[in-house]
Order: sequence, then structure tokens, then C-alpha cells
Amino acid sequence: MKQELISKYRPYPSLDLPDRTWPEKRIEKAPTWCSVDLRDGNQALIQPMSLEKKLEMFHLLVAMGFKEIEVGFPSASQVEFDFTRKLIDDNLIPDGVLIQVLTQAREKLIRKTFESVQGAKEAVVHLYNSTSTLQRRTVFQMSKKEIIDLAVHGAKLLKEEEKKYPETKFRYEYSPESFTGTEHDFALDICERVMQVLEPTPENRVIINLPATVELSSPNIYADQIEWFCKNMTNRESAIISLHAHNDRGCAVAATEMAMMAGGERVEGTLFGNGERTGNVDLVTLALNLLTQGVDPEIDVSNINQLVDVYERVCRLPVHPRHPYAGELVYTAFSGSHQDAINKGMHAYEANGSGLWEVPYLPIDPSDVGRTYESIIRINSQSGKGGVAYVMEKYFGFKMPKSMHPEFGTVVQKVTDTEGRELSHKDIHATFETEYLSLNSPYELKDFHVVKRHVNAEVPESAADVEATIVVDGRDVTIAASGNGPLDAFCTALKNGVTGDFKLQKYHEHALNGGSSARAAAYIEIRNPDGKACWGTGVDTDIIIASIKAVLSSLNRYKKSLSIG
Repeated sequence: MKQELISKYRPYPSLDLPDRTWPEKRIEKAPTWCSVDLRDGNQALIQPMSLEKKLEMFHLLVAMGFKEIEVGFPSASQVEFDFTRKLIDDNLIPDGVLIQVLTQAREKLIRKTFESVQGAKEAVVHLYNSTSTLQRRTVFQMSKKEIIDLAVHGAKLLKEEEKKYPETKFRYEYSPESFTGTEHDFALDICERVMQVLEPTPENRVIINLPATVELSSPNIYADQIEWFCKNMTNRESAIISLHAHNDRGCAVAATEMAMMAGGERVEGTLFGNGERTGNVDLVTLALNLLTQGVDPEIDVSNINQLVDVYERVCRLPVHPRHPYAGELVYTAFSGSHQDAINKGMHAYEANGSGLWEVPYLPIDPSDVGRTYESIIRINSQSGKGGVAYVMEKYFGFKMPKSMHPEFGTVVQKVTDTEGRELSHKDIHATFETEYLSLNSPYELKDFHVVKRHVNAEVPESAADVEATIVVDGRDVTIAASGNGPLDAFCTALKNGVTGDFKLQKYHEHALNGGSSARAAAYIEIRNPDGKACWGTGVDTDIIIASIKAVLSSLNRYKKSLSIG
């Protein structure tokens, strides 16, 4: 960057707080959540929500378990006012859910705001005015005293209007807007002056909301500001310290978590972080961060697909595919080494039975948020053997031997390189089918019989006589031999009558599915006279036939490699 650009900026001042305690603390309980999707989130949309869409979002938030919801800025527009009235008039607010309405510290707006909540059982009226050094100087051109007088006058109006609506229990919230851009002693002074008017008690606490309206510093400084404020309040027990972080520096989640450690008890934010500029703090991310630390988030985020669906439809904004926890690709691994680690980790998790989630590269179990394992591993040119093996086992039941993984991984990688695209699970299975199960040239099994078995208790191995008909390059060839069991006898007959010498090196088998028509899969690796080894696979309801098909599969793949080479 050019020096003249760098010199335009200066570091945000740190706070002198040598006795800070928050770095040693842990978050052990969820905060009180307040969704501001219907207000702060809505005002940031290119096309604000209609009344119907606001209702859909409200119902989603209630279903998720939010107990405090800022439903709008009813003095700002008729839609906001009408929505607040509809919630009250149609009795749509469940017991235990507290609606919140926002107003500036202006008389006309405050009176309109109280009209909007007439008849509600309970409501929070959220009063704010800007206190920042910069805005006092450049926007309002007001002194500190004038700013305080504005806030105090607004608080007095709240108490005055409250008397007109005795049927409603009112709670109050005050925000020194742009708290992080305000001198900390002035922010404390104005909040305490407002509290003197509102007269909160430990039984009826006021919400003091300390917003990072613009994120100006690193997260630790926001935490310092919160701890300093809490330590220096004269009536701390009568206040709920609320946090409202924006994301201008991309650190809103971290700033909020640190500020919770510093004394924040309540968090305002939006689903997926929608809001002005780079957005508000993301409540879904915060909640799932708590879950990964063994803390109950106290809101339901177990159906992430539904949350994304409603959010995208109502807000007309996409959730980024790499968005934490919710993005389409966040439980997906394309990298070969990642896929291999996930594959092994999933097997270990299923085997140990402890219930403790420990899988590499997956900080959360996708099924806990309503995702299936289907999305975990996807295959493109960056993928490796572990991911391919995982897909074949998880979705199609083929438990390939570990030593077979590199061979089939190479087969799939050639396809991805040729196609230049991601392969679906069906594509991978089709490749396996073509390469191992449907390759019938030059050798194809036409008929097979075990003529006789010989069992001798004094001899470790049983013996068998077999006969088979093999189609070799379009003509039938009948072969027969004896051996230590049907597979050994078949290989002997094949060597003597058709192929010449080869060595059966490795053999694996397993059931593919249960029931009376269960099929078996057999995997056989054969080393040929030139030293080249190839795996083959066979599937049949008879494990002996499956093994014989696997032998022919390997030999056919070897012949194919010679013709390609």
C-alpha cells in the first residue's frame, strides 16, 4: 500500500486495564438471546420484508426458542407499526416471549412507539441516541451535556408514556449508540444518568446495551471496554449488560465471546449475521460455538437446513457455501488427506461407543444440525483414496480392503481429471461398476459347479473338485481341476486351461446387505508373472461365485492395462 494511504489511519487506543480478569474466564452458560432480525436485519435488506415475510421470520424465531425478539422500529414506517399491531391484535405472541421495539430519543417517535405496543402484556422499549466522539463533532455538533440532556429527556418521556398504558408491563433498554467510539467515562456517565431516571432495581433491571455499532478495534479491546464498564458502574446489580456487535473487521463473533467473558449477559444479533455493512454478530455461529464446548445454547439450531431455507427466502440473501456450520460445503472435504482422516475418524467414533465426538476436521457432528453424512466427502481432482473408499462404504456398502484404496483412488482421479468436475456418489459407483464388476473381457464366467467336496478330519484343509465354463474372447472353454477348496480348484483349472500362471495374493469378503437374498462381495488381488498386481471384485448371493468373479475381474483388469499400456 502507498504510504499516503497508510498514514490516513491510526491505531484504535487501548484501554488501561491492568487488572482485567476476562482472559482467564470461560463461557459456561448461554446468554439471554435477543434476535434483531426483524429490525436491524430487516433495515439492511435491499428489499425489506413484507408483513407476511416478517411473520414467517417471527414464527421461526419463536420456534427456535428466542424469548426476546426486537420486532421493529414502529415509528419509522407504517409496515413496522402495522406488524407490531398485528402481533398484539391477533394474539401471536406466545407466553414467555418478550417483544422489543426501538425508538430514538425523540418525543414524537417515543409517543408513536408506545401506541404501537398498546395492549401487549409485556414489552421492552429500546431507547437510543448516538454518543460517539466523531458523531457529536461532525454530525450533531452537540456537546456532551446536550447529548446527555437528550438521553435523559427521552428516559423521562418513557416514564411519562408508561402511565398511559397500565395494562402493559414495560421494561426498558438504553443504548449509547456507537459505544465503542465513545469515551468510556462519558458512556458510563450517560448510562448512569438514564438509569437514575428509569429507577431500575435488582428485581426489575434495565437493559444497558453497549453496541459496537461500528467495529473499530480488535476483539480484546471490546472485552476490556465491557469489563471496565461493569467494574465502574455504581448500580451494577440493577442492570443487564447487553452486547450488540457489528462485523466491520470480521471479528464480531470473537468480540462477542470475549465480551461475554468480560461481563456481558445478553446478546443481540441476527441469524447468519445479516445487518448493515458487513452485518451483525451471527447468532447461529455463536450458539453452535457454545455447543461445541459442551454448553447448552438454549436455542434450537438442530435443523440448519430449515433455518437457511427460511432465511434465504425471507431475506432474499444467500448463505455463503463456506459459512460456519450452515454453508453447503462446510461438512465437505475434497482434499485427499482430509478425506482419509475423516474416514478413519468416523470409523473410530462408531467403534469406541463413548459418545464423545472426536473426528478430524469436523468440530461438530453434522447430524446434530440436521445434515446427513452424505455431504461430508465429495470427490474432485483434489480428492484421495480415503474419500473414495468412504463414499463406496457409506453409500454402497463396499468395504474395500485398505490396500485396494490406492488403486481405486487412482482410477477415480483419472476420471475427475478427464471430466474436470466434481463426481457425484452415483458417478463414483458407476466407475466402480465399470472398472471392477462389469468388465467381462476377455474372460467371463458362464457356468460353475462344485462336483465333489472332500472333508477329512485329519487334514486341515478340505478339498474340492470343480468344473466351469469360461467364455474366452467369445468362445466357450470348459475347465476342471481339484484343489484345497472350490476357489483354489478354480484357480488351478484356470491356470492350466486358460491363463497360464498367476498368484492369488490377498482375499477379503463381506456381506453387502441382510435378508434371505443377501449378497456378498469378494475382493481378490492377483500378481501376474510380470510382477504387476491388480485387484478384482465380484458380487453374488453365493460367496464362492463372488470369489470366482473377483478372480476373473482381476485378470480382466490386468489384460485391459496391457492393452492400454
